[in-house]
Amino acid sequence: MNALISVSDKTGIVEFARALHALGIKLISTGGTAKLLADQGLPVTEVAQLTGFPEMLDGRVKTLHPKVHGGLLARRDLPEHMAALKAHAIDTIDLAVINLYPFEATVAKPGCTLEDAIENIDIGGPAMVRSAAKNWKDVGILTDASQYPQVLAELKAGGALTLATKFALSVAAFNRVAQYDAAISDYLSSLNFEEGNNTPSCKLFPDQSNGCFVKLQDLRYGENPHQSAAFYRDLHPAPGSLVTAVQLQGKELSYNNIGDADAAWECVKSFNTPACVIVKHANPCGVAVGADALAAYSKAFQTDPTSAFGGIIAVNCTLDERAALQMSKQFIEVLMAPDYTPEALAVFKSKVNVRILKIALPPGGGSDWDNGRNAVESKRVGSGLLLQTADNHILKLADLKVVTKLQPTPEQLQDLMFAWNIAKFVKSNAIVFCKDGMTYGVGAGQMSRLDSARIASIKAEHAGLSLKGTAVASDAFFPFRDGLDVVVDAGATCVIQPGGSMRDQEVIDAANERGVAMVYSGVRHFRH
Repeated sequence: MNALISVSDKTGIVEFARALHALGIKLISTGGTAKLLADQGLPVTEVAQLTGFPEMLDGRVKTLHPKVHGGLLARRDLPEHMAALKAHAIDTIDLAVINLYPFEATVAKPGCTLEDAIENIDIGGPAMVRSAAKNWKDVGILTDASQYPQVLAELKAGGALTLATKFALSVAAFNRVAQYDAAISDYLSSLNFEEGNNTPSCKLFPDQSNGCFVKLQDLRYGENPHQSAAFYRDLHPAPGSLVTAVQLQGKELSYNNIGDADAAWECVKSFNTPACVIVKHANPCGVAVGADALAAYSKAFQTDPTSAFGGIIAVNCTLDERAALQMSKQFIEVLMAPDYTPEALAVFKSKVNVRILKIALPPGGGSDWDNGRNAVESKRVGSGLLLQTADNHILKLADLKVVTKLQPTPEQLQDLMFAWNIAKFVKSNAIVFCKDGMTYGVGAGQMSRLDSARIASIKAEHAGLSLKGTAVASDAFFPFRDGLDVVVDAGATCVIQPGGSMRDQEVIDAANERGVAMVYSGVRHFRH
C-alpha cells in the first residue's frame, strides 16, 4: 500500500506517518513534508523521485504529473486501467493525505496584498484531492488532521478502510475543495483592481457570493409540521454566537426555537450589565436589567406575563439557584445563559423538556460579544438573495439631538437609551415603553404605528403597569402627530425617534404642546 502525503498544516503528520510506516505502508511526499519526515528518520520517497521530474516554477509545478494522478485515478476493478499503469510503470496510490495552502488565513491578515493572496492559491493540492476523492472506492483521502485517529484505527483493525469510511472521506474532501474555491472567489470578487496597486480596495459586497455552511442537525420540521428543515452554521462561527451553544438538557431544538433563541440572544448580548430578555414569536415581550439574573428576570417577566408563557429566556450572566427557582415556576421552551451554577441546573432536572443552552463567553468576556454579531445579513427572495450589512449601530448619548423646548432629565436619557436599544430588536412597526431599566409595554409588527402604540398600552394595562412617566422609543419617525398623542395620552413623558418625516415640525410642535421631551436618534431601526 502506498500513501501520498502533501500537507501545508503539519499538525500530527509525523506521528501519523510513523504509524503508517509501522503498518508497512510506503510513504511518498512532497518537498517540505518529505524533508520533515526524513529528518524524523522515516523512509520517504520524494515526489520528484517518483515522477523523475524536478519541482519547478518555485514549487508551482510538482505533483501535476501522470505518475501522481494516474496512481490516484486508476480503477482497480478495470483491467484496462491496471494494464495502462503497468505499461507506464505507475504504482497505485491507496491513501492520500493532503491539506491546502492557507489561503483563508492569508487573506484574513491585515494588509494582505494581492500577490500574497495569489501565491497562496493551491493548484496541485486541490487537483490531487479531487482525483483521490473521485476514485473513492480505491483511495482514502484525508484532508484534515482530525481524520487521522479513525483512519489509523481502521487500518490497524482490518488492514484497510471500509467503503463507508472512504465515501465519508471523499465527501469531506469535495466539501473542503468547495470551501477553498469559494473563499478564493469571494476574495477576488470583492476586489477593485487598480493598475499598479498591489493592495486593491475591497467592495462591500463581492460580485459573486459563495455561502458555505456546515449542517449541525436535521430538525423535526420547519416553521410548520408540513415543512422540512435543518440547522447550519458558518464554517468558522464567532465565539459567543448561538451556533456555539452546548445543549445541557431538554428536547431537540425546533426551527422556531432556534429563530426565537437567536432573537433573544442577540438582544441580551447588547447589554454590559446583568440583563434578561424574554422572547415570544421572535419579538421581545419583556426586557430588563438588574443587579443579577433574578432581579433582571423578575422585572422582565412583569412586562407581559401572559406572553412570557412558553417563551424563550436569555440572560447574559451566570444563572444561579435563586433565579432558576423563580424561572422554573413558568413554562419555558428554551433557557440560555453563559453559565449555570450546579444548583441552578439541579432545579431544572425534573423539567426534562426545558431546553437548556450554555453559550460560552468569547475570550475577553461579554465586552467582546459585539464581535460575535453577523456583519452581513441575508434574506431569500424568489430565485434570489438580498444581502445587507447587519444593523449593528450603537447609539451614544452624544448622538442625540434634543428637538423640543423641554430638555430630558439624566434619568429620562437613561430610559430613552434603554428603550432605543430594545426597539432595535422588535419587529417593525415598533413602539416600546420603558422606565427604570425595564420594558413596560411592547407593540410590535403592526402595519400601523398607531396600532403598535395602542397594543403596547393595552399590554401594560393587562400586566397592571402604569405608563405614567415612561420613555417611548419608536423605531421609525412619526409620520403624523397622532402617534405621539397616543403615547403621551398613555403616560409617556419623553420620546426618542429617528426624525426625518416631512411633518417633523408638526410632531415637534405637538411634543411642545403636550409638554414632553423628544430627542432624535438620526437612525432608523426597521426590522422585518
